[in-house]
Amino acid sequence: MDSETHQRRRRGNATHNTVITEKRLKRSEVLAKKKAFEQLIKAAHAEKDHLASFPSYRHFQINVCLKSGYGNKLSSTVKQYIQTLLKLNMEGPYGSEWQEEEKVKRREMVDHEARYIFVHEVANSNADDMTTEDTSTSCLENGGPLVGFVHYRFVLEEEVPVLYVYELQLDSRVQGKGLGKFLIELIELIAQKNCMGAVMLTVQKANLLAMNFYISKLRYIISSTSPSKVNPMIEKSYEILCKTFNDEAKTVFEWMSWRKTAQLISLIFVWLFHCIN
Repeated sequence: MDSETHQRRRRGNATHNTVITEKRLKRSEVLAKKKAFEQLIKAAHAEKDHLASFPSYRHFQINVCLKSGYGNKLSSTVKQYIQTLLKLNMEGPYGSEWQEEEKVKRREMVDHEARYIFVHEVANSNADDMTTEDTSTSCLENGGPLVGFVHYRFVLEEEVPVLYVYELQLDSRVQGKGLGKFLIELIELIAQKNCMGAVMLTVQKANLLAMNFYISKLRYIISSTSPSKVNPMIEKSYEILCKTFNDEAKTVFEWMSWRKTAQLISLIFVWLFHCIN
């Protein structure tokens, strides 16, 4: 073998080895990143009381206060309340899908990963004379009747750590007073404190009030992972909404949406071109 051929082979082997090394490094980086995200999820879930970091959010106005809870520690009374309120609020928007969806929700609500914020009326006949500090203390000690709840979890979506809101349900008598917006603001604070990339949630298209609430009032957008973005040709009854907090989450849940839309438009033009010709 002449020296020139030998040198070419050495260069070729060196290039091949460099490519393999780069691939291994990239894979190692991806695995390290995934492990770090999983640790974030684990740490967020391990925190006992997410409200502890936001004491001013333990009360809303003067006669409503908040408590934290776990899905696997719900009393039978609370379970029954959740099931009843879910049926009352969601049977209409789900329509014929409700019978099966109700079974899913009953399983979800007691999962060990489920976290809750419970909304209580203050159990004090003199609530009008109480300070906000008194309200919080009263709620922690004895709480009044439940008037709503938020069920949320820390999960990985498209390899991005997010806080996913499974449910936000309120009794009709406390709706329309700004409580829903207050709860979502709290959820966003909890998400950001725990280094989540976004808050995500699922909304039935038939639930027009909820769609308007999240998109128009709270500036949520339809995620690129929502069925209408993934494949607009297939009709689904729900949308996945999101609000992102960093560039990585934006890339995955917002910018990819525009890319997919552009690709779809290109495919439609190609299809039309072939039809015309």
